Amino acid sequence: MQDWLEARAKATPHKTALNFDGQSLTFRMLHEQVSLMSEQWHAAGIVPGQVVGLLAFSHPLVVVQIFTAMRVGAILVPLNLRLTIAEMAAQLRQADAAGLLPYGDAEQLRALRGAGIRVITFNTRLPQPNQRNPHIKEHIDLDAAFAIIHTSGTSGKPKGAVLTYGNFFYSAMASAYRLGHSPDDRWLCVLPLYHVGGLSILMRAVLYGITVDLHERFDLDAINHALDTQPITLISLVPTMLHRLLESRTHWPQSLRLILLGGAAASPELLTRCRELSLPVATTYGLTEACSQVATMLPQDALHKPGSVGKPLLLMNIRIVNNNSEPVTAGEYGEIVVSGPTIMRGYFNDAESTAQVLRDGWLHTGDIGYLDDDDDLWVVQRRSDLIVTGGENVYPAEVEQVMRQHPAVEDVCVVGVDDPEWGQQVAAAVVLADAGLSEAELLAFCREHLAGYKLPRRLLFVNALPQTASGKVQRVAVKDLFTSKP
Repeated sequence: MQDWLEARAKATPHKTALNFDGQSLTFRMLHEQVSLMSEQWHAAGIVPGQVVGLLAFSHPLVVVQIFTAMRVGAILVPLNLRLTIAEMAAQLRQADAAGLLPYGDAEQLRALRGAGIRVITFNTRLPQPNQRNPHIKEHIDLDAAFAIIHTSGTSGKPKGAVLTYGNFFYSAMASAYRLGHSPDDRWLCVLPLYHVGGLSILMRAVLYGITVDLHERFDLDAINHALDTQPITLISLVPTMLHRLLESRTHWPQSLRLILLGGAAASPELLTRCRELSLPVATTYGLTEACSQVATMLPQDALHKPGSVGKPLLLMNIRIVNNNSEPVTAGEYGEIVVSGPTIMRGYFNDAESTAQVLRDGWLHTGDIGYLDDDDDLWVVQRRSDLIVTGGENVYPAEVEQVMRQHPAVEDVCVVGVDDPEWGQQVAAAVVLADAGLSEAELLAFCREHLAGYKLPRRLLFVNALPQTASGKVQRVAVKDLFTSKP
């Protein structure tokens, strides 16, 4: 298959590919920048199949790097900027990255270099024409790895999901079949490019030939201004973002044909408000290991089934199974398992974890849900104990491990508490070995080891954690401790 960006630049060279902070790039301009950057990569010794890290801030420069990786055949590790330096370094080492691209926050780059990570140096002088990169890929192998995107299991151990070009291609095709497509579509992208949701928007835009309105972050004023002044037709949001927009807007543009809402379960209150305003909200279910969307319910259907995420996308299959991996009947709770061409190759250098989730051609998500009589999917609980706050995944085991390292902490249980704005808040019930420890001191300790979004927003010091007869912590009872207190 021909390089997607090159093919798009030939088909619609003057069409706007990217808008960012008042500046625009056409597909031809983006293609030319990628061609020049690929020569820089060649001069720096980056070859096909090599793994390179990228501080994935939302900026045209990063978009160029993403498509340069495609042009060269390197494998990207997009790093979550909200992680600590230690967390970033661990992910790069886990992925056997040859180095880190030298773009992004200078302080982060210095700190990563200090942590032993090689930061790639580019020569400012490009090779001569007769020294052009012999590794430029004219065709894309759909089975080849394109990106390693890290996600954490319930143990808190980071795992790198290996996503292929084929995963992104079939995800884009399936999404278009479900959501519809217009050459005049303009997709506002505020999801970070280190998330599969943000990265998928870029891939879809090049394949579809549509424009991406790229935003550096979720700035409420900037998003509202774009909605008011630009012909935005599509926008991808997590519930927290939509909640904030609803609080700030009194009207919505007629051009907006669809709000793709995912990343976390939307509260019934949020969906009710959207229905009252006749907003075109399409609820969706997806995950990194399935390259974004798995099931999506269109707005007209969501009116009749608020809370459902609808049927699987084209070429995707969903089953609900019991503990023996046997299909259950309609309406019965079980684990959501998924198959189709968007499923990851596996976890990088982690055969054991891969074998746990990829079995007999099915991805075992760990999420709990059911299919109704119409085969529409209802997600009851995401990944057992997983906390989704503002669209970010937080695994209790990781936070608990850090908190237990404090000498004054005897035991701890971390849970997610429902929140109308964030979806969930991280809450920790703590048993102290030293009663002199304050909340501020414990949070300061956590801040040294955890990204900001993983920090507990609510702390409760208790004499003991509620336990089952077998001695396991009752997480439901721990949640009750917070819901019974203001």
